[in-house]
Amino acid sequence: MKHFVYAIAFAVCAPAISAAEQLSLSEVSGYLNGLKTAATRFVQVNEDGSEATGRLLLSRPGKMRFEYDAPHSGIVIAGNGAVVIVDPKSNQAPETYPLRRTPLSVLLARKVDLQGAKMVVGHSFDGTHTRVRAQDPKNPQYGSIEFLFSDDPVRLREWIIYDEVGGQTRTVLDPLQTGMTFKRSLFSTSRPERDR
Repeated sequence: MKHFVYAIAFAVCAPAISAAEQLSLSEVSGYLNGLKTAATRFVQVNEDGSEATGRLLLSRPGKMRFEYDAPHSGIVIAGNGAVVIVDPKSNQAPETYPLRRTPLSVLLARKVDLQGAKMVVGHSFDGTHTRVRAQDPKNPQYGSIEFLFSDDPVRLREWIIYDEVGGQTRTVLDPLQTGMTFKRSLFSTSRPERDR
């Protein structure tokens, strides 16, 4: 389940928006900073073409939880500055990585400022979605994350994680449900468990 470290990208096929316009980096930053808590279902498409589904919980800043459906049944938790991967099929201890060494750190930062120097390495519009590719400007070797947004209303549709060797993982999201409250234990990296 090592590739689940980079398990993060959201998109939903939506009807074409005739009056769609490119979002500015300021608008995108404002949207992400306003996203405090969210929950959704997701489909993750791995580089080898395999897919996994599950539930995503987000609590900014700094916390995220992926609960994978069977047959994977794993959990990936970001919290307390770390990303922990739990593979229930493994006899090994959970794998742990510093959050700052993953592209997730861009999304989970206390303040997202995509106008910062050298953070954005791509900003385009495909006629329907605004695409923004960003990285930690101090550590570009840790990979990057590309977001896809619709503009009316502004909504995160997808993201693609590019790892340090060029691999990519895409995650497609159902519409985000926002404004809920989560138990702190859901984001515990010291005792990560299913259905806490």
